[in-house]
Amino acid sequence: MTTELEFMIAGELYNAADPHLSQMRDRAHALCERYSRTPESDTKERADLIAELLPHMAGSGYVAGPIYVDYGDFITIGKRFYANFDLTILDVCPVHIGDNVMFGPHVSVVTPVHPLRWQDRNIRESADGDEFDYEYGAPITIEDNCWLATNVTVTGGVTIGEGSVIGAGSVVTHDIPANSFAAGVPCKVIRGIDDSDAMQMPKRVRER
Repeated sequence: MTTELEFMIAGELYNAADPHLSQMRDRAHALCERYSRTPESDTKERADLIAELLPHMAGSGYVAGPIYVDYGDFITIGKRFYANFDLTILDVCPVHIGDNVMFGPHVSVVTPVHPLRWQDRNIRESADGDEFDYEYGAPITIEDNCWLATNVTVTGGVTIGEGSVIGAGSVVTHDIPANSFAAGVPCKVIRGIDDSDAMQMPKRVRER
């Protein structure tokens, strides 16, 4: 590894003020701002903007906005993704989101980590007088068919297993196994999800 981008993606300490990274963030933040103030009725403009911001999102996804991402290039999203208002994804490390994943309002998926010691965390000054700091991150995976309810925060290094539901207001700091209902701060498994949770679905709409 030779560039700050390579160190960042690998989860190593990196200089967040690196000029190339700053340019990438500026571009993503500008796209976020444009998307967030484009009316939902302007479907073509919104589709073009979200495709530029999230180039690795499969078709048929929907993001209500506003949206905030650091880079966008390091986020992979599967089919039929849905995100309600005020989505934040900080992708200093890769974020993988599977098929049929739903996010409620104010969900945050945050890979960055800062050193615990202030001596390592505080802003530094380079030889030429510029300020910078060292940060690092850890990847996040949210597998297929998950639902994250309102105000859920997922922290770096976490995997949420397929078919799981995360309750409102939870802070997910550890892996959640598949087919679990989990909630709380910190988020813990409450119980499994199985066929006893099946509902009698309406038949008013013809399905394939």
